[in-house]
This record gives sequence, C-alpha cells and structure tokens, in this order.
Amino acid sequence: MSIQDRLKNLGIELPPVAAPAAAYVPFVRTGNLVFLSGHIARRDGKPWVGQLGLDMDTATGKLAARAIAIELMGTLQAAVGDLGRVRRIVKVMSLVNSTPTYTEQHLVTNGASELLAEVFGPEIGAHARSAFGVAQIPLGACVEIELIAEVQ
Repeated sequence: MSIQDRLKNLGIELPPVAAPAAAYVPFVRTGNLVFLSGHIARRDGKPWVGQLGLDMDTATGKLAARAIAIELMGTLQAAVGDLGRVRRIVKVMSLVNSTPTYTEQHLVTNGASELLAEVFGPEIGAHARSAFGVAQIPLGACVEIELIAEVQ
C-alpha cells in the first residue's frame, strides 16, 4: 500500500507548509537528508496552548504530538515532492512544555512516533528519538517537534 493510500485510509489530508513565524526556513535539504524545523502543536489553526502536568494530561498531549506529525509530513512532502521518496525517518526530537515533576514526555511523543510508523511502515517510519521536558515553548504551545528524514 502506498503512503498516499495509508494517509487516505487514516482520513489524513496533509496541510501546506506553514509560513515561518521568525527568522528561519521550514526545511533544509543537504545531500540525502532533509531537516525540518520545529513545528508547534496547533488546534483550529491556533497554537495548542498548555502545560503537561498542569492543565493538560498525557492523552491530550499525545493528540497534540500526532497533530504535529501531520504538519511535519506536509512540510516533508513540500520539501521532496512525494513522500514515496522518503527512505527513512531518521530522527524525531520532541519538546514537551511540562511542569518540573511531569515525567511522561516519552508517552506524549508517542503520538507522533506511532503515526509516522503507521504511515511510512515499520522499516521507514521507525526512528531514533529524543523527548525533553521544557519550561516553555514559543507562543505557549504544549509540544514542539522537529524531524530529520533521509530521501532518495
């Protein structure tokens, strides 16, 4: 099954690349690697604001991370023209806006990791990963994720 078929079966329509909110570009390609800038969680077109362990639970954070993965795939598609050219999701780095005592950043990040594996399959979608708890994210967003992919 193609990546486009998997997206369709999941009811996912990839968004266009969002305009950068500061002095950066949405992606950089060097050789066979594409580096995607951090994408913050959005809900209804606005930053998905919240802090895990204070006013947001892990399940909601996981949904936010999943939403970011959809945005990341939209940017990746814009970078390479066709997600079928992705040979490997190499690395995901997740920043989770959380209280000092919150310890489930890895579970929040599973929202993105699980969707990437579902869309790209276990060989291409499995990736190295880091998940960090941070004191704050731009615009008060609950999660920010960046991604590195290998392409053909």
